[in-house]
Amino acid sequence: MARPLSPVHGPYHRGMRLLLLGAPGSGKGTQATRLAAHFDVAHLSTGELLRDEVARATPLGEKVVSFMLSGELVPDELVEEVIHDRLLAAARAGGYVLDGFPRTVHQAEEAYKIAREAGATVHAVILLDAPDEVLTERLLSRAQGRSDDEPDTIRRRLEVYHAITTPLIDYYRDDRGVLVTVDASQSPDSVYAAILDELPQLVPPVGLEPTPGGF
Repeated sequence: MARPLSPVHGPYHRGMRLLLLGAPGSGKGTQATRLAAHFDVAHLSTGELLRDEVARATPLGEKVVSFMLSGELVPDELVEEVIHDRLLAAARAGGYVLDGFPRTVHQAEEAYKIAREAGATVHAVILLDAPDEVLTERLLSRAQGRSDDEPDTIRRRLEVYHAITTPLIDYYRDDRGVLVTVDASQSPDSVYAAILDELPQLVPPVGLEPTPGGF
C-alpha cells in the first residue's frame, strides 16, 4: 500500500519538481494547476506562455503562431526560448509543475541542461493517458474561442503528439525509470487523487536528492 501523501507542509512539499505529459485534451493544465497549488510551487505551461506571446504580438509570438494554428509542434529552439529562464527561476525559487515541455527527446535533453544549472532535476513524470476519442470529444467541447481546437487541427495535433512524443514517453519510462501512467479518461477529481496516490512511491522526502541523470 502506498504511503499517504503528506500535506503541503510535510516532507514531500519543499522543492517539489514535477513534469506532466499527455496529449491535447488530457487535462495537463487542470492537474498542473491543482498540483502547483497543493505544493505551493510555480505552474509553468508552455502552451499558455506561447499563447501569451501570440496575444501580445511579440517577435517570438509572430514566429510561433503559424505552427500553433496548423497543429504542428512549435520548433524546439522557440519553445526553449520561452521556457528557459522561467524554468530556471522556478527551480531556484523552490520547485515547479511543468506541462507542455519537454515534448521531444531533444527538448528533454535541453531541459536536463537547465535543471543542472539550478542543481534540481525532476522528481517524477506523470503521463496522463486517454483514448483519442475521449481527447477529441473534450477538445471539440472547448473549441469555441480556440482556433487551435477545430476538427482538422485536433486530428493533426493528435497525430503529431503520437508520432513525436511517444519516444519521449519511452525515454522517461525505459531509460529514466521516473514515469508513472495515470488514466486521464476519469473525472478530474479521480485523476488528481490517482496522481497523489502515486507520488510517494516516486518522490523522496526533503533532503534526499532524486536519482541523477536528467529531466
